[in-house]
Amino acid sequence: MEIQKILPVIIISLVLLAIDVYAFQAFKGVVSGPVRKWAFPAYWVVSFGLLSILFYLRIAGQAHVSRLVLLFTFSSFFIFYLSKIIICLFLLGEDISRGGILGFNWVRSLIESKPAAHSPARSAALAKIAFSVAAVPFFSLIYGMVKGAYKYQVRNVRIPIRDLPQEFEGLKIVQISDIHSGSFYDKAAVQKGIDMILAQKPDIVFFTGDLVNNEATEIVDYLPVFSQVKAPMGVFSVLGNHDYGDYKMWPSEHHKKQNLETLKQHHATLGWRLLMDEHVVLKKGNDELAIIGIQNWGAKGNFPKYGDLHKAYKGAEHHRTKLLLSHDPSHWDAQVRKEFPDIDAMFAGHTHGMQFGIEIPGFKWSPVQYMYKQWAGLYSNDEQHLYVNRGFGFLGYPGRVGIWPEISVIELTRSGHNNG
Repeated sequence: MEIQKILPVIIISLVLLAIDVYAFQAFKGVVSGPVRKWAFPAYWVVSFGLLSILFYLRIAGQAHVSRLVLLFTFSSFFIFYLSKIIICLFLLGEDISRGGILGFNWVRSLIESKPAAHSPARSAALAKIAFSVAAVPFFSLIYGMVKGAYKYQVRNVRIPIRDLPQEFEGLKIVQISDIHSGSFYDKAAVQKGIDMILAQKPDIVFFTGDLVNNEATEIVDYLPVFSQVKAPMGVFSVLGNHDYGDYKMWPSEHHKKQNLETLKQHHATLGWRLLMDEHVVLKKGNDELAIIGIQNWGAKGNFPKYGDLHKAYKGAEHHRTKLLLSHDPSHWDAQVRKEFPDIDAMFAGHTHGMQFGIEIPGFKWSPVQYMYKQWAGLYSNDEQHLYVNRGFGFLGYPGRVGIWPEISVIELTRSGHNNG
């Protein structure tokens, strides 16, 4: 066995084991009485179990392990060690404040079987505080996996559009985004989300990208589910950054291109009109509006710029109302507002609200806001608007905490100088 293959995992395992040992000092201060007989062994069974799994996956590889098992294994691993690191930070702070050598009084406590240079009462109190604080992310992330992943929320929004044609007054749009079908593990729960979409009775549906994580095959089992999403004026879709297969190692460029072509065909199978740097004109009575859709165009990080808005816009100039579907919200400030001031509203997704944050009336926060200025909800500048959907699915962490999956119900209303 190559030493280069096992050395990194040995080092990581030793670091994690040190975290386990350090956190155990607090665990001993919290657990008391007869329960210790099974609690202490259980602590180490879970710890060594997770480390053994990590070692096994590194040595044996992951190809033969199901995606779902890997997803929940790594998520559980993250949740447990995040909680332990929080506990360790409290203990380390106390060690340093009491002048321990490099903050590691706990080494002596292991040798002497008692807290060195500590007041037992104070240590027990600190351990309880540490566990209480660590319990917040621990149980929140568990809840996010058990319930949050499919806790669909309907959000109703009205967008005033300058010179909206009379026939389109009150147009009801349902927007969904970031399905990430390769992450789903509960088809019945997804069906409930589809039922909620259909219950809105939209005039038209917009899907703003990321149907899959990487491979077109991911959506196959869910084609019968999402093919139920229909509307009288049609379902219009665009591609997101994950739809191109850029995050997977393909046998050849041909396989990657074929994957994308297959994905496009899946949009057609669903009955969705995939817009590839083009626009369509909707007619209602004597009025018209243009729907423009482009491929992924990102201005942040290394996200690709496949889309061509100039190409998609060409021919739509004379339409009074223009609605744009573009996956990445950074496109709005980077190009749309600067070069296309007559595009009335843009619909995006991409951020997922990072699947973690706080939203209460009048306040919302997520770590993703430090990368994306527009990351969830409605944003307006002069008479241009951007709506960022929080996503229907999830990616990576198989859940959501605070930022729930979204079904946007958007009503267009008339505004401006020429409403007559």
